[in-house]
Amino acid sequence: MDSKRPPAPKAMRLPGNKKNGGQEGHVGRTLEPVEEPDHIEVHVADRCTVCGATLEDVEADDYQKRQVFDIPPVKIEVTEHQAEIKTCPHCNARNMAQFPPDVTASVQYGSRIRAMAVYQTNYQFVPLERVGDFFEDIYGHRPTEAFTLEANARCAENVKPANDAIKELLINAHVVNFDETGLRVEGKLNWLHVASTPGLTYYIVHPKRGKEAMDAMGILAEFDGVAMHDHWMPYFNYTDVIHALCNAHHLRDLTFVHEQYEQDWAEELSQCLLDIKKEVDQARLYKDELDSDTIKEFEDRFDKIIEGGLELNPPPQKEPGKRGRVKQSPPKNLLDRLKGHKRKVLAFMYDFDVPFDNNQAERDVRMMKLRQKISGTFRTAIGADVFCGIRGYISTVRKNGCRMLDAIQDALRGDPFIPSGCVGE
Repeated sequence: MDSKRPPAPKAMRLPGNKKNGGQEGHVGRTLEPVEEPDHIEVHVADRCTVCGATLEDVEADDYQKRQVFDIPPVKIEVTEHQAEIKTCPHCNARNMAQFPPDVTASVQYGSRIRAMAVYQTNYQFVPLERVGDFFEDIYGHRPTEAFTLEANARCAENVKPANDAIKELLINAHVVNFDETGLRVEGKLNWLHVASTPGLTYYIVHPKRGKEAMDAMGILAEFDGVAMHDHWMPYFNYTDVIHALCNAHHLRDLTFVHEQYEQDWAEELSQCLLDIKKEVDQARLYKDELDSDTIKEFEDRFDKIIEGGLELNPPPQKEPGKRGRVKQSPPKNLLDRLKGHKRKVLAFMYDFDVPFDNNQAERDVRMMKLRQKISGTFRTAIGADVFCGIRGYISTVRKNGCRMLDAIQDALRGDPFIPSGCVGE
């Protein structure tokens, strides 16, 4: 089975059983009234609605209050910096005060506008021309595309210490998710690689997809924890790593076998994996591991289903006179893979820190693909590297619950957010 096969078509998807709206356990976001509003508007009850008498001189007994949260009128403020020039009364030397480090020209945009331009291009994926449209429509000013590119380059340079810290934390993490996807740079197919956790994200773009790119990333070669991935073979070059395999891929492959080959073992194994996941999710609430009897029960169930599938899919017989390996059916290939990598498939059962699937890395990769759909391909390799550096930084910032725009502004000022220990680590 091809683990890189695209998501199954609708015919292979089971209908969801979740209701519309917020799901159980989600964090609610309801507006709450504030004790000290910025403005108070009193609406006068000037006439009785029953008899029509005037109430203009009658004091109010009470107030019914409603609060409206809104954005004040937006305008760009201009701050003039004046550096004093003084003549020394003792030696007659002329002395001038120092301007702030980020005030370098006679007329320029400030760090908040730079941060907004970086945010628009690297988080919202707004193309350069539309960044100018945004500023012109909202603020009445239109920074040039060169301004936005320079802001991005400065931000990427200033977040390098943060990305170095992210990389080091990933190398020392217990579980890291890995994935890769194609990305066009200078008109050629390159490969975006990601290493991520619930609290960290690190990207690189490389002309190659395999071990050469993984070595250039510099994480797997130094890593000895659990690597969650989708069974792509180059990952297995790293023998010091404990490998865990994405079960979302397995469920898709099993659904394919069940529907296209009408083999019931595939549906039984899907249910087995989901039952183990349910058991682990419930047990995680009150303990750190499953008891040995439960593990043995699930292992035996897994093995029995696999053996039943192998009986239905015996090895193909080699035809006399034919050379090379005999081609196997997709069900047989999948059975061999699941049997040969049983501990990697069930890694989430043995270690509660290991996720059931590789959705974390796939989500982080998906956003980069979305950027390409919205803003187009990268014209230069430098531009791709700049984007990866900034995007990994702001993804980590967001995962750690920090205000993204503030973190970008801090980075532009030379003081980026440096993760020292992250959410979910």
